[in-house]
Amino acid sequence: MPRKTTQIDVGVIGVGSMGQHHARVYDDLPTANLVGVFDVDDEQAENVAAEHGVPALALDNLLAQVDAVSVVVPTEYHYEMAMQCLDANVGMLIEKPVLDDLDQAAELRSRVERADVPVQIGHIERFNPAVSQLEEIIDDLSIVSLRSQRLGPAPDRTIEDSAVLDLMIHDIDIVLSLLDATPARVQSAGVDANRHASALLEFEGGAMASLTASRKTQRKVRTLEITAEECFIELDYIDQSLEIHRNSVPEYIQENGDVRFKHESIVERPTVRNAEPLQRELEAFLETVDANAVPEVTVQDGINALEVAQAIETTALDQRKRLVSADD
Repeated sequence: MPRKTTQIDVGVIGVGSMGQHHARVYDDLPTANLVGVFDVDDEQAENVAAEHGVPALALDNLLAQVDAVSVVVPTEYHYEMAMQCLDANVGMLIEKPVLDDLDQAAELRSRVERADVPVQIGHIERFNPAVSQLEEIIDDLSIVSLRSQRLGPAPDRTIEDSAVLDLMIHDIDIVLSLLDATPARVQSAGVDANRHASALLEFEGGAMASLTASRKTQRKVRTLEITAEECFIELDYIDQSLEIHRNSVPEYIQENGDVRFKHESIVERPTVRNAEPLQRELEAFLETVDANAVPEVTVQDGINALEVAQAIETTALDQRKRLVSADD
């Protein structure tokens, strides 16, 4: 595909709750020319298209007019949409999870390896400014453990994927990326068809990761904690903030005849330039399409996260079935 020097012609396939934000960001980006949108819901497509002054197009017409698209449809349709985009030689960003079937994911990877267009997977937290800041210091740390929480109430829309495949997969991807490794052992448990689930990942190098995801918690939480030999780090995805605790010194002191415990540490708060992760993600995607380069989050990255997510999902469901059988 020839290198573009001005705007990239883009479209959005699926303009529901998330896809409409892709259309919004593309419409605002100077490097993007939003050509049109497609959705199986004609009324939704027309409404989003009208908001941005573009047409709602049939899928074939859209693919004939663009260099790249965001694929923001339910996971079960990712494979079908991805193959049509590759047949049309159109680069794409596929929202996470990459697919829901590992065999199809392997076929997609094979097709992408032979294609002349880049395919990026939409693990958006990679583009959270706080994560970008964390990546600058992580190589100098001896990590002992990571603990993530991605919690919140159930949304007012139907989501077919469990909390593991819809929520926890973000944190799986971040953990695999930070450790540059896959777990040697996976343990998990879940309730209510894994609408609330926890997992423990153990790695050959000695590190471990504890992850919890929930659609049953009446408070939205998106955090990551890292225990390292050198420090303790708290990351908040929502606030886009980092706190680094160093030189923690516990001691007992005597005051007015009483012995009390005192604990002091140095807390660093690196400056994080807040930005919308989706905007940063789509900017990176367009740069990749422009250069016809390897994206920051590849199909293989998506597969790695999916493999772990499915292991967590299966183990948790099996464990719940055993407990129910035991009660019977």
